[in-house]
Amino acid sequence: MKKQFYLSLWMCIFALLAACVDDKLETETPQNGGRTVLVYVAADNSLSSFASADLAEMKTGMAKVKDDAGVHLLVYIDNGQSARLLELKNVGGTVTETEVRNYGQRNSVGVSETKEVFAEVFQNPQYRADSYGLVYWSHGEGWLPYPLRVGTRWIGQDKGDGTDHRMNISEFAEILSTAPHFDFILFDACFMQSIEAAYELRSYTDYLIGSPTEIPGPGAPYDEVVPAMFTADDAAVSMATAYYSPYAARYNPNVDVSNWNWTGGVSVSVLRTDRLEQLAQATKRAMTESVDNAWLRSGVVFDYDKRRSSSSSRVGYYDFAGMMEQVATDAAYDEWKKAFDDAVVYWTTTAENYSSYVGRFSMEGATGVSCYIPSAQNTPTDNAYRSTSWYESVGFRW
Repeated sequence: MKKQFYLSLWMCIFALLAACVDDKLETETPQNGGRTVLVYVAADNSLSSFASADLAEMKTGMAKVKDDAGVHLLVYIDNGQSARLLELKNVGGTVTETEVRNYGQRNSVGVSETKEVFAEVFQNPQYRADSYGLVYWSHGEGWLPYPLRVGTRWIGQDKGDGTDHRMNISEFAEILSTAPHFDFILFDACFMQSIEAAYELRSYTDYLIGSPTEIPGPGAPYDEVVPAMFTADDAAVSMATAYYSPYAARYNPNVDVSNWNWTGGVSVSVLRTDRLEQLAQATKRAMTESVDNAWLRSGVVFDYDKRRSSSSSRVGYYDFAGMMEQVATDAAYDEWKKAFDDAVVYWTTTAENYSSYVGRFSMEGATGVSCYIPSAQNTPTDNAYRSTSWYESVGFRW
């Protein structure tokens, strides 16, 4: 009986200690759940005037998000003034803005500077979550490296100290490698839905959302996009729909386009990254031995890049599916198109889009993802393209 008594006593003491430990862990270790999203606004450039308006839209959008402890929206914003990290919360129907950190003047597209912000958000136990999202807001130039020639950039620009800083996709990938895996990355930047850029970033996110051409001056309508960020299922498609729908509603080919009354349309697509390696292999199988690059570039394939009035900045972002339709045999193209459709889970466009160089242009022949077609001149741009992971994986002969 005594043994049984002491055994029972020790069991009670152990249970009590365990309960205390559990209480302590619950107090000190935030529980996972919900979603944390960082919107990174690198606007210390010609887009600075749009940053404040977009922040106001984010607050409007956050008011539509359920007041939930598992929802975290962080906004890093540098519009040429002091760079700040903010947290937006819906507290009982009122959206609050809390300054998490003030960074002062800085290069917001530098690798170390961006990593610092990512660590502030994604390594902070306070923002731990079951899923994560990222919005990158700035100028964009698809896969093109900098400095290749005057005016080139891959993603992001900062001109705050009088120097033109840009971020390459390889640097962006290095930054992403320090963060948790993302459910989605939205590029609120021009020309970012290129197969070359997407393939480079395929390991870091489930979905990539963006446009293959120039985006409207006002960018994403965040009053609609922010609520879509926090939907439980199909957030990427929900965000793409929320991006497109307000522009589609205002689209009017008979009304002049302005940044404050955008009637020039928009296009957006969503790529499922776990299908991109299969797409690369299907592309490799479908490519023929001989390709007439000059013919493809002559207008046979739809080109999203309308900067013909400025040849120094024009790259040529050709429609990927349109190019493959020209170079593959019928049977090979059918197999390739299935792989393409598996990867492109959402694509839509208004009948026309708008370019700051040529005005309105038809989107007939566009399918939502761009690719580069090398020229016959073996230019520095052609050589840079041949160093991409996409080119190496597909084994192009051109």
